[in-house]
Amino acid sequence: MSITRVQAAPRQGRIAIVHLGLGAFHRAHQAVYLERYRRRTGDVDWGVSSANLRASVDLVDALRDAGYRYHVAEYADSKTLTLREIGVIEESLFSGRDAEGDWGRDLEALLARMVVPETRIVTLTVTEKGYFLNPASGELLVDDPMIAADIADPSRPRTAPGILVEALARRREAGVPPFTVLSCDNMPDNGKRTRNAVIKLAERRDTVLSNWIEHEVAFPCSMVDRIVPAMTKADFARLAELGIEDPNAVIGEAFAQWVVEDHFPQGRPDWAADGVEMVADVAPFETMKLRMLNGSHSLLAYLGAPQGIETVFEAVSRDDLTALLRRYMLEEAAPTLAMPEGTDLAAYADSLLGRFANDSLRHRLHQIAMDGSQKLPQRWLSGALARREAGQASPCAALGLAAWIRYTAGRDHAGTAYEVDDPLAPRFAECHARHGRDPEALVSAFLAMDDVVPPALAADAVFAEAVLTAYRSLTEEGLDGALATLAGRSA
Repeated sequence: MSITRVQAAPRQGRIAIVHLGLGAFHRAHQAVYLERYRRRTGDVDWGVSSANLRASVDLVDALRDAGYRYHVAEYADSKTLTLREIGVIEESLFSGRDAEGDWGRDLEALLARMVVPETRIVTLTVTEKGYFLNPASGELLVDDPMIAADIADPSRPRTAPGILVEALARRREAGVPPFTVLSCDNMPDNGKRTRNAVIKLAERRDTVLSNWIEHEVAFPCSMVDRIVPAMTKADFARLAELGIEDPNAVIGEAFAQWVVEDHFPQGRPDWAADGVEMVADVAPFETMKLRMLNGSHSLLAYLGAPQGIETVFEAVSRDDLTALLRRYMLEEAAPTLAMPEGTDLAAYADSLLGRFANDSLRHRLHQIAMDGSQKLPQRWLSGALARREAGQASPCAALGLAAWIRYTAGRDHAGTAYEVDDPLAPRFAECHARHGRDPEALVSAFLAMDDVVPPALAADAVFAEAVLTAYRSLTEEGLDGALATLAGRSA
């Protein structure tokens, strides 16, 4: 194996970026770009304070114990590896719920860090559900218990929108200009949606504050791309064989992309030379990635996981699944995209299939399948709705939706139970308990979930029939039969 080792630049303790969501993707994406920038320029003014908002404090403490250094293993394939040491994170904090049920161990430290003038950017990777927005309409979920708690006690926020509102309120009171808020999550118009969540929550507190946020705070959009599977014991063992004993290490692909709307009133790193694409409009790139890459991943997850297929690599090793992805990307997703002149979507589809076939990554389908109710509106359903309005069918998306409905039953084709990790999992379980023996009623119940499925798409008889037919095919004939049926229709 060819291994390139890259040492971290010296740590300096100077922080200008606060990140909400100290997970694997942040450590393997934004932090890597900032590490490259620091190594190239020697500019130490853009260190990061990263806060974990999730339930576990272990990562926060482990990173602190390691002196805020960790490794990212970037695999081009099974024979080419870059081992990159990262030291740009200067601080780790915890504002989630601990094992005793208490909230916000480091919340005041986090808010204090966000209020000081030196903090100029706040970035987020909190997943789609972390914004507490209705996936279909984009409205703030004011009745969610977490958001309700932030409305009742805004000085002790539990959610990312609540933390942003409280920090911005304190900056305004102190006469400090607002930081820029940069979402790095897989949502269409992620900057606009973040802005909407923050303003709507602020309105519940103080209309003067919400007006100030609306007119003074920048929320640029961004598109992020890098495949970063969840770490497993086998992954840590693989790194240990290379001499890397690091509990905070992350494995990802060599490919990475970051496209950012260039709107940073308080300044930003000059990071274009390190691969960050600064553009006036992120939307075309964002939609392309969501519908083609993420949409393909979701197809593999919901079709493959119940069949016992464990990883993306195993899935695309099947010719029929690769053919499905190619058809979906080129016939259903690509025609809905409005890309800049010169964009070759066929070449992009080929590049994605090549990335999926990276045999060094173990990207589990069950990981991709998490939070489907939050992801599918932007990955499949918005495109299917656009095709419906143009008088076109979406058989691949219909098959995917049928597979998702089947997946939410929580049992694979052999009858083995698995966890359905989704905010709406109790509602799914109720639907299956009530309608599990009646496919038509079950599909109708899922299509009626207007916080997931756009009502105009659910009301389309052709699409609804396609989903029902695909569901019956999956449950009666299995994956092979469903794929053969779809392929036969296109022959």
